[in-house]
Amino acid sequence: MPKAFLIDTTRCTACRGCQIACKEWHDLPANATKQRGSHQNPPDLNPYNLKVVRFHEHLDDEGRVMWNFFPDQCRHCVKPICVTMANKAVPGSMIKDPKTGAVLVTEKCREMDETGVKTVIKSCPYNIPRWDAEKKMLVKCDMCIDRVQAGLPPMCVKTCPTGTMAFGERDEMLALAKKRLAEAQKRFPKARILDVPEVSVFFVLAEEPEHYHEYASFG
Repeated sequence: MPKAFLIDTTRCTACRGCQIACKEWHDLPANATKQRGSHQNPPDLNPYNLKVVRFHEHLDDEGRVMWNFFPDQCRHCVKPICVTMANKAVPGSMIKDPKTGAVLVTEKCREMDETGVKTVIKSCPYNIPRWDAEKKMLVKCDMCIDRVQAGLPPMCVKTCPTGTMAFGERDEMLALAKKRLAEAQKRFPKARILDVPEVSVFFVLAEEPEHYHEYASFG
């Protein structure tokens, strides 16, 4: 059965445990970092960070500072345009796993030319895939497919200490997302779930997506 994530941002404390756990499980090297005037670090997804907790602050209608945290990752779309575009460039370079719904990059991606790479990257409405110049292939969240196939949750979900993240059968996660939404709306009248049914990562937000990230929603 297809799998899905729930990411309830109303519970996120920006501990970034998910971000670090993802790096450790995929054996990704550290990034050179510096202070850029934001608590968010690194500033964006890159070949060594397949998940980034984004920070956004703004003033609400009453002039209060609002902090929103957004654990950004591949949405594992139900109909992934990246897979379509990648396979036009090099057949088999990206696939959607029929059992889990995970959108995956394959070794055949190394055969893709620069035009194909740019086309795939631009096709993603969430601005997710990145080019790893060292590996010479596109990289992105792979749903920790090795763990999922072994009956284990993705590493980011396992690490989350606040219940922000959950993972399981798609129908069960959608039901949980709706339950979490009802709870969130008691405190946050503008709360919503993003982009259902097009994606397999259900984000519960406290307010409008523009107060989280430019590419939070394709709508």
